Amino acid sequence: MTNSNYKLTKEDFNQINKRSLFTFQLGWNYERMQASGYLYMILPQLRKMYGDGTPELKEMMKVHTQFFNTSPFFHTIIAGFDLAMEEKDGVGSKDAVNGIKTGLMGPFAPLGDTIFGSLVPAIMGSVAATMAIAGQPWGIFLWIAVAVAYDIFRWKQLEFAYKEGVNLINNMQSTLTALIDAASVLGVFMMGALVATVINFEISYKLPIGEKMIDFQDILN
Repeated sequence: MTNSNYKLTKEDFNQINKRSLFTFQLGWNYERMQASGYLYMILPQLRKMYGDGTPELKEMMKVHTQFFNTSPFFHTIIAGFDLAMEEKDGVGSKDAVNGIKTGLMGPFAPLGDTIFGSLVPAIMGSVAATMAIAGQPWGIFLWIAVAVAYDIFRWKQLEFAYKEGVNLINNMQSTLTALIDAASVLGVFMMGALVATVINFEISYKLPIGEKMIDFQDILN
């Protein structure tokens, strides 16, 4: 079977997203990292496309057990591209699918880890903690809202990538490096600003030079 006659439905997207949120990292290992989690995430859909126990299914399962490791905030967008290609060309897409996974997992890893793994938690966590220290209970709700927004973002990207297909990949690859660099610079800037505003550190020593006193605290401020 060269191509698949099965078309993914809303129920398929929901099933993939549930497996993505709750089981994607459970099979992580040092040999192939997220490969088993990725395969488990889309396995029901592969069975619908190729048939249970067929040679085509076994062939594509081998493709999806190859090394795979990317940010857990962006793996479903790769799955969306993957499934769109497999739905169209079936087993004939295995080389292209492997290339897409290999080509996108690298750029998405630092982008997702920088923005969603470091930058946003550091900024919003500091704001929420500052509110809590000030006796405002809204800090906890702010942190919960961030977590919910994360899950919504991950939930929506699968169907978006599936519908946009491979055409979106060419546009994305040219901007991913710029986004990674911009996120890194923004992260350093915001962390510097947070350190200056959140951490209360005073230097009482003043250096006498002639008739004047050098106040180091004024310099730091």
